[in-house]
Amino acid sequence: MQQERRPLGRPRQDHKGKPTKNIILDVATRLFLEQGYQVVSMDDVAKKCGVTKATVYYYYKTKADLFTDAMVQMMIRIRKRIFDILSADKPLKERLLEFAKAHLQATVGIDIKGFMKEAKNSLSSEQLQQMKETEDKMYEVLEQALINAMEKGEIPKSHPQLGAHSFVALLTVGNYKDADQHPIFPSLDEMAKQIVDFYWNGLGN
Repeated sequence: MQQERRPLGRPRQDHKGKPTKNIILDVATRLFLEQGYQVVSMDDVAKKCGVTKATVYYYYKTKADLFTDAMVQMMIRIRKRIFDILSADKPLKERLLEFAKAHLQATVGIDIKGFMKEAKNSLSSEQLQQMKETEDKMYEVLEQALINAMEKGEIPKSHPQLGAHSFVALLTVGNYKDADQHPIFPSLDEMAKQIVDFYWNGLGN
């Protein structure tokens, strides 16, 4: 698949002029997404950032603190991107297609469920709650777009929360690969279109 767009929620590579804390967050986010929670150490983050381990610990007392902030900030970026996409003056189906492409691009090669499950046992209930609240706010953006479309008569009235979670759940199917590690569809764009069509037909009926 061609990666034509910067992945949804992932930080930019350019660290020029950024505060040290932001650089640490950017680097940690990429390392956690690429390697998983257990593999990445505070020392790995420090080396990638070109700072001492003490500098990383100055901003974050534990790896769990760093992971939590990295995931929360990533979800905040995702929420803003979703809002920008879904606020466009276009038919809902077109906006959902753009959202689907961005989401699939962001999760190429990442087992999100496995990734979060791996970290879960290392986080406190407060950290898990913080991430859950931030995640819920992401869904609320999609829920509101569905509510607006229902009020305009663009789609039939239904449960917006179910609609939002169902759509994102369908998008996770985009990461499925067969026994030979082949994706369901030959391209990301085709995958996004098929998923949105499948979802849209369900809404329409």
